[in-house]
Amino acid sequence: QLQLVESGGGLVQPGGSLRLSCAASGFTLDYYAIGWFRQAPGKEREGVSCITSSSGRTYADSVNGRFTISRDNAKNTVYLQMNSLKPEDTAVYYCATVIPPCSDYRVRYDSWGQGTQVTVSS
Repeated sequence: QLQLVESGGGLVQPGGSLRLSCAASGFTLDYYAIGWFRQAPGKEREGVSCITSSSGRTYADSVNGRFTISRDNAKNTVYLQMNSLKPEDTAVYYCATVIPPCSDYRVRYDSWGQGTQVTVSS
């Protein structure tokens, strides 16, 4: 069974950091691009970042310069390092696979994880 599992979310104060993990089971991530998305209450799911199989990276304007996406194929895991967190970063964060390249179209993504909650609050 193909599965992605997100972890690393939690409660953090503004200006703090978190590192999210997206671990794959049942398949290898090597040949996939992986996207991170987030969904805040009452809002649509939006793309945050994506990394291709050759480690090309894209970021949403709202997180560029604060978030860093990376992958460790040996661990079959993709990470999202989030620094300088803001209250508006509060959301459930999801990862998903896509056949490269990264895409702006959410419908192209597959094998969604269950999400991990990130709350930025003082």
